[in-house]
Amino acid sequence: MNDLKMGLAGLAMAASFVLPSSQASAQRVEASAVFAAGCFWCLESDMDKVKGVRSTTSGYSGGKVANPTYQQVSAGRTGHTEVVKVVYDPNVVTYAQLLHVFWRNVDPVTANAQFCDQGSQYRGAVFYGNAEEKKLAEASRAEIAGRFDKPIVTEILPAATFYPAEEYHQDYYLKNPIKYKYYRYSCGRDARLQELWGSEAGGHGS
Repeated sequence: MNDLKMGLAGLAMAASFVLPSSQASAQRVEASAVFAAGCFWCLESDMDKVKGVRSTTSGYSGGKVANPTYQQVSAGRTGHTEVVKVVYDPNVVTYAQLLHVFWRNVDPVTANAQFCDQGSQYRGAVFYGNAEEKKLAEASRAEIAGRFDKPIVTEILPAATFYPAEEYHQDYYLKNPIKYKYYRYSCGRDARLQELWGSEAGGHGS
């Protein structure tokens, strides 16, 4: 009987260790961040390569028109900029690390344009969601400022309504790889990033 009691007690103790672990794994921890770095096709592709990023969504933010279309935004009439919403696991990659990746995929010294795309709808920006993100974004901007002779013009802005772009824009680099690669090359994105960041250009932090 004593052996039986000890066996049951052991099972109970084992269960007390297993259950919390199972409950913890069932709770999906995630956070989100919104960045603008010119063409959202390209930034989506860049961020998808970061370990800990669960999903990316191309969209529009920072404007004054509700539910804008690509035609409206690309014409520069709504005040929006092309952005990417990044959903990530903060236990794998931190917001600060995402900022590190962001800066190395943006031209921080050119205002109202990115690479071959001209206009405020392509401006570089970080949209922070809270005071801590704002602090980290401003600190990261100050950190890179000393690397350049020109002032950093990338904006740090409070989060605004995020509008997902049309479905044909989502995962464009996967759906249309040849067109995407041609666009990215002809736009001079990687060449300019190399000029700005050297060996760190396009770094994905993994």
